[in-house]
Amino acid sequence: MKAVLPLAGAVIALDQLTKAIALEHLAEHVSVTVIDGLLSLTLVHNRGLAFGLLAGLPAAWRWVVVALSLVALAVLARVALRVLPTGGWTGRLAVGLVLGGAVGNLIDRARFGAVVDFVDFHWQGWHWPAFNVADSAISIGVALLALRLLADRSAPASR
Repeated sequence: MKAVLPLAGAVIALDQLTKAIALEHLAEHVSVTVIDGLLSLTLVHNRGLAFGLLAGLPAAWRWVVVALSLVALAVLARVALRVLPTGGWTGRLAVGLVLGGAVGNLIDRARFGAVVDFVDFHWQGWHWPAFNVADSAISIGVALLALRLLADRSAPASR
């Protein structure tokens, strides 16, 4: 656990720093082109869950979303307890990334009632939902956990 917490803390710090910069320098829903036709910075407040799911819920439901986030953190803690003893460095990396990302977004929900997103990938009229450092960390961490589970299942059983 000693390697997981510093990594999670670094993810939280980087996430909150980049969001503070975005909030200071970007106007909401105004795109700033970084790479023409591919990448823009566009400030968005995501009031829903992942990828904007349930974004249309009334503001009074914001605490329900926070509660769901806390439940997700509890599930992550349970996964961490199972993965960390045998997961090696990839397990610690995955759990640290997911934990840091989840806490980073939870901080936003508590502060603003929404998650601050600003990275906007797009190509030929197709837009990926805007995201942030925390979302990236969560996605990479979950992918590492999934790869680890697949590797464990495909390993031949010892006799």
